[in-house]
Amino acid sequence: MDILDYAFMQRALLAAVLVGVTAPAIGIYLVQRRQALMGDGIGHVAMTGVGLGFLLSASPVWMATAVSVLGAVLMELIRWYGRTRGDIALAMLFYGGMAGGVMFINLAPGGSNANLTSYLFGSLSTVSPSDVTAICLLAGFVVLVTVGLRRQLFAVSQDEEFARVTGLPVRALNLLTAVTAAVTVTVAMRVVGLLLVSALMVVPVAAAQQLSRSFAATFAIAVAIGVTVTIGGTVTSYYQDVPPGATIVLLTIAAFAVLTALAAPLARRRARAATDAQPAGDPAECAIPAARGSDGKVGV
Repeated sequence: MDILDYAFMQRALLAAVLVGVTAPAIGIYLVQRRQALMGDGIGHVAMTGVGLGFLLSASPVWMATAVSVLGAVLMELIRWYGRTRGDIALAMLFYGGMAGGVMFINLAPGGSNANLTSYLFGSLSTVSPSDVTAICLLAGFVVLVTVGLRRQLFAVSQDEEFARVTGLPVRALNLLTAVTAAVTVTVAMRVVGLLLVSALMVVPVAAAQQLSRSFAATFAIAVAIGVTVTIGGTVTSYYQDVPPGATIVLLTIAAFAVLTALAAPLARRRARAATDAQPAGDPAECAIPAARGSDGKVGV
């Protein structure tokens, strides 16, 4: 395969695999918590980190990681204490992150909005060896958290009050989830882009839920879909000269549509099988209890 003859494509494919694993891995918890758009908000904040990286001649990936983690922590604090004005504070945080990124990158020596494009929508040719190193380290952290603490994170995502009663550190786990989501955004921004990464966190999970209601099965299927579409999108981008981020997201949506179409007849078949397996007559819970006499014996 000539695609593997180029070092930049080897780096891009490695980054794509890591993104395909990490984005659905943290996305499944965000979907359970009904925070599907959290990745989109963090992506806006991370733009300030990218701009600061150019301005300070530092690594945009590591700077975006630091800023997005700070933004994720602020988002959690706003969620805890923001109450009625929390949505306004979040809006200012998101739009301020976008504006800060554009401003800082234009203040950087030789910087322009063109430098920001590859981070917004992804780019194959700009994934450097240092980017791959950072992505590998950050992806390792995400996998360690999402797999190693899956029971605790699942419990908190399902019911915070119940998790708190059982003794779990709910606030610490919520904060860890937000930080992990922030790290995932910076892992994915070189391949998918900051503005599209949220789709890769959410859509594979939604597609996997069409086939399974089990958490473990949904997790595995979502990761499989994520890896498949990121590799497929990267290869398609190379051969067809199309944007990688947009290609990956469109493939993800196509996978969701296909699995949804397949899931409907499967669900009807399972329902018919359950109905056929049910014994004739009224179910036990619908049976009318026999009358009892004053002596407690069942009467006729």
